[in-house]
Amino acid sequence: MNDLPFPLAETPDDHAAERGRKLFAGASEFVKGVVAMSGLPAPDRLEVCFAGRSNVGKSSLINALTGTKALARASNTPGRTQEINFFTQGPDLYLVDLPGYGYANAPLKVVEKWQKLLKQYLSGRQTLRRAFVLIDARHGIKPVDDEIMRLLDTSAVTFQCVLTKADKVKAAERDKILTQVRAGLAKHPAAFPEILLTSAEKGDGIATLRSIIAGLE
Repeated sequence: MNDLPFPLAETPDDHAAERGRKLFAGASEFVKGVVAMSGLPAPDRLEVCFAGRSNVGKSSLINALTGTKALARASNTPGRTQEINFFTQGPDLYLVDLPGYGYANAPLKVVEKWQKLLKQYLSGRQTLRRAFVLIDARHGIKPVDDEIMRLLDTSAVTFQCVLTKADKVKAAERDKILTQVRAGLAKHPAAFPEILLTSAEKGDGIATLRSIIAGLE
């Protein structure tokens, strides 16, 4: 049981912010989409991955993070991203976009294949330093989110909760959501003890996320 209070991540100091800015000032490029473990790129650099249920705003966040408009392709069709997509961020970092989950219309065999690939990737990628689990700030943690968190627990992969679309939530409602999210995270030993509020549309939390990634070793 994780008894940490899960405070909101603090705004980085000037040094940390500059480190994050420099990391993401480098070129961002799509490398490949992977559908089997044999297709993974060489584990020759640090990597972080992004997980979230369909339409949580994952592509928008990755694009805001990298300062690009269409590096990660957003889709209005839940479950359309069926691959593990790798992007380089400069010479020393992979950003990894995991398939969206919570897709209601995907065939069962497709879902099972994605789940198997995710388990293999999460448990077998030694260069993976942190997973960022994206939660819609309007809805909080759903059962499908809890499933991916349990998978990260069993894979011993530290994950950090990133609340997306924070600009869409009023302050009073946000406090209720944070209480629900904190209670949910407390069940997961792999949860990193900070929550990050973001808005890809407004740019909120982007500099903080950049500095967090730049500070990973």
